[in-house]
Amino acid sequence: MDAEFDMTAGAEDYQGNDQGLQQDPNSSSASASQAEKEEVDSRSIYVGNVDYACTPEEVQQHFQSCGTVNRVTILTDKFGQPKGFAYVEFVEVDAVQNALLLNESELHGRQLKVSAKRTNIPGMKQYRGRPSNPYFRSRRPFMPAFYPPYGYG
Repeated sequence: MDAEFDMTAGAEDYQGNDQGLQQDPNSSSASASQAEKEEVDSRSIYVGNVDYACTPEEVQQHFQSCGTVNRVTILTDKFGQPKGFAYVEFVEVDAVQNALLLNESELHGRQLKVSAKRTNIPGMKQYRGRPSNPYFRSRRPFMPAFYPPYGYG
């Protein structure tokens, strides 16, 4: 029953268990850490619509029937307020399928959205810029043509 609880602030993506990794100096660190993340992600689920007052212990108890919970991470914003979703990491891969059966179950009076955690692909962050306005071509002010102050001739 040694579960680890995180209240991660400011993280856009859950990065898995990479605090205590021991790297082999002969292996490439990028592929080893990517393989480790994929292995952790295969044992993890995303839980959406989590109540802001919900604690990691309560989320763990809710999913305890699915399998042994290794870690519960409720992500928070930079002010420490919960973002309303969590990640649950299990010890066994089979527990993910059991947890998916708890989709649309209720916790604190809110209907949870449970799905398998997707593996984050580095460099695939979506650009969320302002869409271009076809009626407004440029932000530069109108500049009249430059005429020299003295005439030639």
